[in-house]
Amino acid sequence: MGKTSFIAISFIFIITLLFSDTSITRGPDIGEIYYIGPTVTQNEAIYYSTDFGETATCMDTISEMGKICADLTTGSLYRTRMPNVMYYSNNYGQYGSWIFRSNDISIMHSGRTEGHIYNGKAQHSENYGVNFVTHQCQGFFGNLNASEIDNEDDVGYALVRESDVLDSLWLLISYDDFENLEIQYIFNGYIGDNTLTRGYENGELYLYRRHSNHGKNLLYSNNYGQTWELKNTFNNPNLPIRNIVGGRQPGELFMNVEYIQLLSTIKHTYIYHSLDYGETFTIYHPFNYGDEPYYANYIATPDSGNAPLTVQFTDISSGVGGLTWEWDFDDDGIVDSYEQNPEYTYQDSGLYQVTLQILNGMYDPELIASQYIHVSGITGIEHEEIIDYGSSILQNYPNPFNPSTIIRYQLPYNIDNPNIEIYNLKGQLVDEIAISSNQSSVTWHADDFASGIYFYKLNIKNSPTQKMLLFK
Repeated sequence: MGKTSFIAISFIFIITLLFSDTSITRGPDIGEIYYIGPTVTQNEAIYYSTDFGETATCMDTISEMGKICADLTTGSLYRTRMPNVMYYSNNYGQYGSWIFRSNDISIMHSGRTEGHIYNGKAQHSENYGVNFVTHQCQGFFGNLNASEIDNEDDVGYALVRESDVLDSLWLLISYDDFENLEIQYIFNGYIGDNTLTRGYENGELYLYRRHSNHGKNLLYSNNYGQTWELKNTFNNPNLPIRNIVGGRQPGELFMNVEYIQLLSTIKHTYIYHSLDYGETFTIYHPFNYGDEPYYANYIATPDSGNAPLTVQFTDISSGVGGLTWEWDFDDDGIVDSYEQNPEYTYQDSGLYQVTLQILNGMYDPELIASQYIHVSGITGIEHEEIIDYGSSILQNYPNPFNPSTIIRYQLPYNIDNPNIEIYNLKGQLVDEIAISSNQSSVTWHADDFASGIYFYKLNIKNSPTQKMLLFK
């Protein structure tokens, strides 16, 4: 099977993701994974790979597939089917090797030693699921959104929300195997669907957050969830990601990506493999059936500049035959062009969301791509000299941040009343920070602002515009 390199860092994308099951799990050895994927028939199957997903062997075809989870014992695998019935295999999930274990298993996490498995935060087993020990879970509250254990003994995590508290998500941590829990971090903002998985080192966590209105972000923590770093925001091509799992090497992460389209006449599985904490991926394609998958994608040249700004849109969508294109250049819900590669001129400043939907004879919500065009006005103090700014002249740290960030700057000449202007996604000026030529940094306190992407610039002609992410 061939492989390619992939990097995806951008603002936002629109796609339907499935987190109803745990569809990929790491085995005990490096390069060893199991995943759930499609077959030529209507059933799903358990696949096994020893080369990071480059090739895979179908181990068993099963209807009503639920979740899978590998044990640290060689060849050990657990699976569930609805409603929460768990089976165990000591032969790599091979057909005929399954043994019934329990009727009440909802979430599975592999343990730290052979034969250990967790039923979310509620229980764990030390004998391959034959018997379970119940946890007290003192300090737990709300509704469980996701959970995971750490590589360090007795450390576990639970993501929770309260039904009567909107847009708040708590990360709870336990240091005694879920006997007691305490608040470790509060995510203020959207809830969405969340997947939590541990990394290679103690204290490493990946959090995949998906919300249709706020984007899909991969976050990383190396200090038990005390602070978080944005590693990736997936854009085009729109990725139908089923699930993610950390690996057995430093920085290793796997994603199970699955396309099922046109009444199941198109089926493709891709395994995305990263060794740099999810910033870049090598893509493997172990299963394909039918034509190439359809997805919407385009390039905008340029994607920022002063008004009037003329942008050339170039379609690079994928799919075999019969495509039509519908472009909305200003996010008003009205189709502005049906051309494949249109050109459009923005007369006014602002931040414009541009949406491309491709049609292949039937409606499919996955066939949508969205990006932003930032159009600046001629604002600020005029100066005849053209300044060559570098990105190092204007930058902020940390990014993403909560609730404050330090913006570093360098004024190229003495001006009156210099400041830093901060804009929201709609291109509206939301704050101004007075600065001085005697200093090189200033702190923006964003306690009263909502989570999201913001832009900032100096009030000087030809100042660059930088992006920052407030993530509460």
